Amino acid sequence: MSDSERLLLVASPLMHRTPAFDRAAALAKAKGVPLHIVAFDYVEGLATAGLVNEQALSEMREGYLLRHRQWLEEQAVSLRNLKIVVTTEVVWVQRPLEEILRHVKELNPSMLIKDLEHESLLMRTLFTPLDLRLLRDCSSSVHLVANVQHATPRKILAAVDPFKPEEQFEQFNDQIILAAEKLAAQCNAELHLLYAYDLSYMYASEGMGSTLFSAGMGEAVYEAEGKAFTELADRYRVPPECRHFIMGVPAKVITAYAEEENIDVVVLGTVHRRGLSKLLGSTAEQVVYHMHSSLLAIKPSPLE
Repeated sequence: MSDSERLLLVASPLMHRTPAFDRAAALAKAKGVPLHIVAFDYVEGLATAGLVNEQALSEMREGYLLRHRQWLEEQAVSLRNLKIVVTTEVVWVQRPLEEILRHVKELNPSMLIKDLEHESLLMRTLFTPLDLRLLRDCSSSVHLVANVQHATPRKILAAVDPFKPEEQFEQFNDQIILAAEKLAAQCNAELHLLYAYDLSYMYASEGMGSTLFSAGMGEAVYEAEGKAFTELADRYRVPPECRHFIMGVPAKVITAYAEEENIDVVVLGTVHRRGLSKLLGSTAEQVVYHMHSSLLAIKPSPLE
């Protein structure tokens, strides 16, 4: 068992096992690390029942929390029977973001695991959903779990971006690959490496946004970026059949490839670049509501 790792699962408030619950249990087993499960409850009717006096309302709320704690403990027993160290907690809170971040700060988990909530475009326009706030504000890696074919991942994809490394957080591609490599080793999964290179973005970043693409320019970019990707893949001994160098908008390429190849987990960075470029929105945020597979978002941090 690792002394430095612990998983934190944000469980559904609806008292049923979700894809994130099964994924968290499988990862805790595969990694041999403790799992803390916390559910954040808030039932509008129990919070605003104006016809009930305060004492009765408090008793109703405590009764609901008690039932949820009992249910969560019943689920934990089945995991403990698998030799997984599990602790559980239920908290009454209307807006869970601050509580989640507080738990992350106190527990310092190696990974926060949560079900991906598919919000409508209208809702995303009106306010920033919880999942996006976690991608931006959570200090731990965030694993947003969508449809799960395999509780223990079998195919893991690391999405990298070697373009203009001088503008990126230092060695961030290495951090992404190392995280994916470690997860693949723990789960006995296939590891694939993908670089989606976007010619229009590259030209714009060089101040050539209005320049017509020429075959020669396109070929030069292809060769330069292909060389950078090959060097990165060689450094981690990724087999040729597991390297994927594809032209296109990264969010679309990653989403399409993950769906076509039945990728279980896509590992990518929350933001690659420093300065103004990151204000355009990260690839992680662009893909999060379009992927059918799950996402593991890595924060930039100094390599040890």
